Amino acid sequence: MDINSDDLKTFITVIDSGTLSAASVHLGQTTSGVSRALSRLEDKLATSLLTRTTRRMELTEEGHLFLERARAILGAMEEAEETIRIRRQKPAGRLCVDAASPFMLHCVVPHMAEFRAMYPEIRLELSSNDQIADLIEHRTDIAIRIGALTDSTLHARALSSSPLYVLASPEYLRRHGTPDTPEDLARHSLIGFAQYEQGNNWPLRHSGGNSLPITPSISASSGETLRQLALTGQGIVCLADFMTRADIEAGRLVKVLEPSYTGYCQQIHAVYYRNTQLAQRISCFLEFLQQKL
Repeated sequence: MDINSDDLKTFITVIDSGTLSAASVHLGQTTSGVSRALSRLEDKLATSLLTRTTRRMELTEEGHLFLERARAILGAMEEAEETIRIRRQKPAGRLCVDAASPFMLHCVVPHMAEFRAMYPEIRLELSSNDQIADLIEHRTDIAIRIGALTDSTLHARALSSSPLYVLASPEYLRRHGTPDTPEDLARHSLIGFAQYEQGNNWPLRHSGGNSLPITPSISASSGETLRQLALTGQGIVCLADFMTRADIEAGRLVKVLEPSYTGYCQQIHAVYYRNTQLAQRISCFLEFLQQKL
């Protein structure tokens, strides 16, 4: 079939540009040359990718399918090329990374000595802010976000996922008893989030569905504060595995209501602007962090 990256680039550019003439400007070719290249691609595939009239072009069903795969292939090629460039060059300069306090403390800070040894010329700046809206305004290069992402013009890269557990300290359970069903939580002291309602919907199966809204007896804006409250026996909490794993292994926190768990996991993403001057620093940091997660 002999389809190459130029074929894919031509096809994608035609679609993104909207017309053959606009695509020819982007590609530095004549309109007739772009048209012939598109026809050759259709001949190689033995199918029509576009229906063309004097006024507009529309993708066929096969064209939609091919466009999706073509974008993925070119994206993978670009990522592979960037990875090789990073291996040949030494990333350097300032890199500002922002993450919520629990993630920063439990998943970033413990690995920074190793990262700095690998990339000594990168100047790291670490910040914690749960509600960054504008990375440029905050001079942030990478923001690590937990949970579902809202629509954004930023690039996002999935790093990992973390299950949520309903937890309490052994001291609290000795004093107040262990709930047997999600409905029993109404009789307990619950620790929840302030100004983050999504965090107060716990992934538990109950008579009303797979998500249980709770009303906190005590609330805080930081997950790390919630963890400390649970450790001191203030109530039952729902927190991610990445920040409570050591507490569970050491017996400082105990899982409750396990038969009612839904298996829900919070997604962990890195969001960033695509900037060629920062690409090396961003890529090496994300590769490193993803391996650790």
